[in-house]
Amino acid sequence: MLLSATSASPMRSLLTVLSGALAGALLLLAAPMAYARGDGLVRQEVTFRGGGGLVLHGTVLRKDGLPGPEPGIVLVGGSGSGPREEYRQEAEAFARAGITTLVYDKRTVGYSLLHRDFSLLADDALAGVRLLQSRSGVNPRQVGLWGFSEGGWVAPLAASRSTDVAFVVTIGGSGYDSLRTQAWNLTTHLQHQGVGEPFRRTVAGPAAQFVASTGLFPAAGYDPLPVLERLHRTPVLALWGDHDTQVPPKESARIFRETLARAGNGHAVIGFVADGAHNGHRTSDGFDRIGGPLFHGKKLGELAPRYAQTMTSWVQAVAASHPPASSAAPAPGQALVTTPVPGHAWYAWLAPALLLLGFAAYPMSALLGQGPVLRPVRWLAGLGLLAVMATVACSIAVFVAGNVAAAPVVWGRPAVWLVVQVLAVAVVVSACVSAAALWRRQLTPSWAVWLRLAPVGLAAVGFVPWAVWWGVAA
Repeated sequence: MLLSATSASPMRSLLTVLSGALAGALLLLAAPMAYARGDGLVRQEVTFRGGGGLVLHGTVLRKDGLPGPEPGIVLVGGSGSGPREEYRQEAEAFARAGITTLVYDKRTVGYSLLHRDFSLLADDALAGVRLLQSRSGVNPRQVGLWGFSEGGWVAPLAASRSTDVAFVVTIGGSGYDSLRTQAWNLTTHLQHQGVGEPFRRTVAGPAAQFVASTGLFPAAGYDPLPVLERLHRTPVLALWGDHDTQVPPKESARIFRETLARAGNGHAVIGFVADGAHNGHRTSDGFDRIGGPLFHGKKLGELAPRYAQTMTSWVQAVAASHPPASSAAPAPGQALVTTPVPGHAWYAWLAPALLLLGFAAYPMSALLGQGPVLRPVRWLAGLGLLAVMATVACSIAVFVAGNVAAAPVVWGRPAVWLVVQVLAVAVVVSACVSAAALWRRQLTPSWAVWLRLAPVGLAAVGFVPWAVWWGVAA
């Protein structure tokens, strides 16, 4: 049955209204949703494109009811995968103080255990700054960066590359490159674990040089000083927990203070968080965390007293065009000093490589049927190969897995290091036994004899000073 003209017109109107309502609903669903948890803060899930066009996910937090324009801050996390939940307490503290805050999940593309690209991470941070600048209620000329730990390298780098960054706040930033910093971190934790100085010296010395020379440690040679020197106009608040056990707080604070002063920065404030750990959260000794939410099954610790207030009041002063003048609080004590790591220690990898070749030459020549076969020398070659590999592997494991690789500790040494030391003694004993056996045999000199015995003999001689240098003999 056909509809009349008079009945079709209301039908078309109804369809138009329904389609418009549906389109509006779809637009609302597609738009970022703002929500509140009853704590006076409004949260909005956002996505934005970071370095290389990678899509990043984050949350913008602001205090409900503020007329604006407000300052803004982008939180740049530390090393690792860094989901935004780790920095929720800081984000909420800034937002409650009237500072619109972006906290985002750290990239996993182009970032791994063996690869760091601080330039790419800085691009991500600057993309976050541009996102906040584009939001209504945010003063686009007062958006800054907060960087924690590794972010203490990334945030200044981003600020040095863009005038869009109005200020920089760091917590637990290191004044040294990442390898020297990590070596100090490991030796500090090893000391707390009961490991004595000889093995700690091995980790900070030969082992660190090995990972640097082989390129196994990401961004080992990154130098933060040229970046800090370019922050001559950007207000900086640099903080460290007075119980920081992951970066050297006293040395780093001195480097920040001297470098920024040399650059002519008249608004660089250096301070320390009382009872603060590396992340500025409550601790009793730097190794534990008191209170706070759980993150990956471990306590993050609650924000240390006055930590949040120190940061937020400083940001508000900067946003009000009254950045505090440069100052430096007295630095706390630091149990250990850092150890410089040569950037191109070719001998660090060449020496063990030559030793392995020397010891391996004896069994390899046996396959070719060259020269005499002596059982003591066979033992020397096998033990030498095992000792060199175990020495390097045991030390490098600490860089890969952290101080847990040193457990359990026996007589001030990791138990596995005692095994390495026993192997080293066995190599020396085997070398002596082999020399005595060769003396008794009185072999007739020939090219076959020399090709068979010379490499393993040289390796045995070279093993002794090498083992002393690696601390195996200590």
